[in-house]
Amino acid sequence: MKIKKRFWTTVALTVSSVFLLAGCGGNNETANEKSSTKSGDGPVELEFWSFWGSGPRNEAVEKIISDFNEKQDDIVVKHVFQPWGDIWTKSLASVAAGNPPDVIIQDINSVRQRADANQAIDLQEYIDKEDEDIKGRFYPQLLSAATFEDDVYGLPFNTDTQVLFYNKDLFEKAGLDPETPPATWADLEKYSAALEEKDGDKWKTIGFYPLWSTGPDVWALNADNGVSWFDDKDNVKINTPDKVDSLQWILDWQKHIGKSTVDSYEAEFGAGIADPFVSELVAMRGQNINYLVELNELEHDINFGVALLPEKTEGSGHYSWGGGFTAEIPYGAKNPDASWEFIKYLTSDEVQEYWGSKGFDIMANQEANESLATNPDLDDNGRLIYEMASKALETTVITPTPLSAPDYLPLVNTEIDAVMLGKKSPEDALKDAQNSVEKLVEQNK
Repeated sequence: MKIKKRFWTTVALTVSSVFLLAGCGGNNETANEKSSTKSGDGPVELEFWSFWGSGPRNEAVEKIISDFNEKQDDIVVKHVFQPWGDIWTKSLASVAAGNPPDVIIQDINSVRQRADANQAIDLQEYIDKEDEDIKGRFYPQLLSAATFEDDVYGLPFNTDTQVLFYNKDLFEKAGLDPETPPATWADLEKYSAALEEKDGDKWKTIGFYPLWSTGPDVWALNADNGVSWFDDKDNVKINTPDKVDSLQWILDWQKHIGKSTVDSYEAEFGAGIADPFVSELVAMRGQNINYLVELNELEHDINFGVALLPEKTEGSGHYSWGGGFTAEIPYGAKNPDASWEFIKYLTSDEVQEYWGSKGFDIMANQEANESLATNPDLDDNGRLIYEMASKALETTVITPTPLSAPDYLPLVNTEIDAVMLGKKSPEDALKDAQNSVEKLVEQNK
């Protein structure tokens, strides 16, 4: 893809490299107003909380709400912006006080915690009453993450996935086929060696390093058949041979490039034209697929390709990691029937495709993503990203926080840090992490 300053035919949107949809503005509604009111025989008024407070995302959500309000006479939705971070604490406080918003955008990985704590309404009864197959709208792993004890507590709204970005011009310069990206870890090593260039001890071009914007957890599940630190039965699966291999593989990359170089480059990713991938100091990098939007915003041309994350060995699977958000009805919402109508609308094919075309988020609705891959409002680059996203989501893993160990991640990350600092071997670190997390699970029984 040859990126230009502007490849959208509609509107370009700036997002962070980690896909967090933060904003710094809002509309005139305040979070202190009482939610969900009905006056006489007038329409039900719903209060909708999101963190889309400024820029094109705010414009898009306001248009969606306006269209919904105009399509029917029974419900009026008012959007209330809550700053990123504040929305979670304010949501908990509003539920505890008995005056929550009617609909809220929440993190998909913590749906089960809210369901278990009775902080979100069970949507299964609404789903069962619909003539349409509501569940069939969504990618299965997203729906699973929004399900607790066989009941759905949130409708998935959007998601993401990690892919490989690579510089086609550097590939050609190194004698590599720019239309044939690396497919396995062995390919990554081979391609990286061909792409590397040094001037004495100073790097001029680094082929690849696994941890620039893609965490060790992603490579661990990539190596281990898509199994993260917990399996789908919430069994602890930290200390496995494939995960030990993945951590040793990462450590070998760090030793090859040099920790000081790794650290100095790390701070520059996402820094506009100083980004090492943009400035052609790094030829390949794993990254959230929405990185394309950042590249689009630059006053700089870069000829790049996008590929699935390479699999550990041929046939082991191009497993990747994704997150996302859900539309939920908080426990205590005054008019859940009306709230259901709105979240059903938010996740419909039409609305999801519209949002994707404006914001370049990867949508939870399968049909919307497939349509975006051929959407005439996007140019070739935009359509290609949705085509790639559809492929990547076939092997993208969502990792809901287990109820048995909600605070387990620091225990794992501390051990991984010890490996990268040379204080522990991968074998010892993951063994210790396994034991610590198992004890945590036992304590929480």
